[in-house]
Amino acid sequence: LPMLGLKMAMLRVTDQITIQDWELTEHFVRASGPGGQNVNKVSTAVELRFEAARSPSLPDPVKARLKRLAGRRWTKEGALILQCDETRSQARNREIVRQR
Repeated sequence: LPMLGLKMAMLRVTDQITIQDWELTEHFVRASGPGGQNVNKVSTAVELRFEAARSPSLPDPVKARLKRLAGRRWTKEGALILQCDETRSQARNREIVRQR
C-alpha cells in the first residue's frame, strides 16, 4: 500500500520563523503494536517530513543545532522526520506531530 503524501498549511513557529507549506509533507502509515479491530486496516500513525536544510526562514546556526539534536531523524537530504502513533486517532496524531 503506497503512502499518501499530503501538503500541509503554513506553520508559524515564532514571529521570525514561519514554515511554509512546501517545507512540510505528511504520510499516514499503519501504527505498530496492538490496535484491536483497526490493526492493519487503518493508517493512523503520522510521519511528518520537514525540509529543514532548505528552509528559508531558519538561520544557519538553528539548522546546525537542529541537525545535531535530530540525530537519526535527520536524512541525507537535510530533512527532519518526526513520527507519532501515540493515539488511535489520525487527527490527534497529526496535532501531536505538528506541535513537536
